[in-house]
Amino acid sequence: MVEANITGKVLSPSRMAHIVLRTPRYKSMVEFYKSLLGAHVVAETAVMAFLTYDEEHHRIAICAIPGCGDKVRSSAGLDHIAFTFDSLNDFATAYLQRKARGILPVWSVNHGPTTSMYYQDPDGNVIETQVDNFDTVEEATEYMMGPELAENPFGVDFDPEDLVRRLKSGEPEVDIKKRPNIGPRSIDDVPLLHLPPPVVKDSYEPIEGLSNATPAMQKFQAGSVAV
Repeated sequence: MVEANITGKVLSPSRMAHIVLRTPRYKSMVEFYKSLLGAHVVAETAVMAFLTYDEEHHRIAICAIPGCGDKVRSSAGLDHIAFTFDSLNDFATAYLQRKARGILPVWSVNHGPTTSMYYQDPDGNVIETQVDNFDTVEEATEYMMGPELAENPFGVDFDPEDLVRRLKSGEPEVDIKKRPNIGPRSIDDVPLLHLPPPVVKDSYEPIEGLSNATPAMQKFQAGSVAV
């Protein structure tokens, strides 16, 4: 402390610790994040729950705030939060496990630096799950500074089922993660700007046969309610 350079660059944190979400749908939100992230509750009261899925004591806290209104997607502020996987196989496996619980992505896209799926929680908050497409930060940074991202900073959509099929066929991950070049893409074409109403359920336990059902049939079988 004595030798600290207080006029230099501010010392960066060692890591991001957690996020806190306020909600009018407390039970549904807790159950959703337990299933989405394979998380467990560390501590819980009638109005607040602390969840984690790794070595941190909590990664997400969910709080029931009296008078809390619905989320307004068009307002300024946080757009989404993101969680990463170590491999494309883990990323796809988690997709299938969520699918069996009636949790489907609202957008699946290869951004270039990452292959990503976006989900919507019961309050309408957006969560990205991703896997890095490059082995090093330097490679990803080089791509982000290149012409393809400048032309299309949003990415190229993909079908999650096609990704699973390609993985099962033995196709190399590096080939699956390579982003196609589709030319320019407008922000008006980004699905996050045109999301359907969020789905609210009291339980996200696996439902037999749901993993092989169509998205429309999944919602019917799961007894989901759009709000």
